Amino acid sequence: MLNPNVPAWFEIPTSDLDRAQRFYETVLDVELERENFGGGTMAVFPGGNKPNSRGALVRMPHCEPSFHGSTIYLSLSDIRPALERVAQHGGDVFVPRTELPDGIGFFAQIRDSEGNRVGLWSPA
Repeated sequence: MLNPNVPAWFEIPTSDLDRAQRFYETVLDVELERENFGGGTMAVFPGGNKPNSRGALVRMPHCEPSFHGSTIYLSLSDIRPALERVAQHGGDVFVPRTELPDGIGFFAQIRDSEGNRVGLWSPA
């Protein structure tokens, strides 16, 4: 049985999929894979330590980038290098690296190249 509080899939809307893919690949130092699905193209994040929890950048008519609404947190081994690259690649850091209580790690929030608010998290 899957854990119901772990996302099975997430989508980060884009206006310009090429620009957004370059942003995330550069800032997070990962390679996203292009896939066609449901009449649209997406750039899929690599699988993490949870095999049933993945996501993608999407450009679809019914999805628009937004700073308001749900916040997705991407897990990294260390968020500091990513935060150093955000501004150079069209984003902004608006919540700096912040320590969470009880040794559960660090978080930050950024505005990506598309205007979405996205969180970053790393373990302590």
